Amino acid sequence: MRPQENEYPAFYKAYIEQVPQTEPIPALEKAAEEIPRFLALLSEAKGDYRYAPDKWSVKELLQHAIDTERIMAYRALTIARGDTTPLPGFDENSYARIAHTQYRTIADLRTEFQVVRKSTLCLFQNFDESAFRRRGIANDNPITVLALAYIIAGHQLHHFRILKERYFPELVVAKP
Repeated sequence: MRPQENEYPAFYKAYIEQVPQTEPIPALEKAAEEIPRFLALLSEAKGDYRYAPDKWSVKELLQHAIDTERIMAYRALTIARGDTTPLPGFDENSYARIAHTQYRTIADLRTEFQVVRKSTLCLFQNFDESAFRRRGIANDNPITVLALAYIIAGHQLHHFRILKERYFPELVVAKP
């Protein structure tokens, strides 16, 4: 079961399309497999690296992925439990400016990412089909719990692809 286009705002389509899995739990599991191994290849000195002056550092990008997953999981919990309160949007750049990632390590962020994903998986594993199909309002747009699962997976895949392609292409080994 994949989300249909009427289950999420159009700006999330690119994230959802990056997820090849047809079920939400395997999508979340698969999306999280490769990033900890890749991050283990990076020295701590790489944490503040930016591929361009106006782009986030590696640590800011990782913190953004963590923050976004927490927000999307909260939205999913709220909607799945039948709460009809409209949920606010958030400004990822404002979050990044005051996250203080300069005091964090890549290892610490890698661990936090894994813990957050484990929590997200526990949350989604306990939703039944009716919970996945529930609709709510987030950032003034209708959205389903199912779509939020795919957005979490796709958002992480999107940023991991950027990390590999724009930050550290030299670490990407071509597969035969």
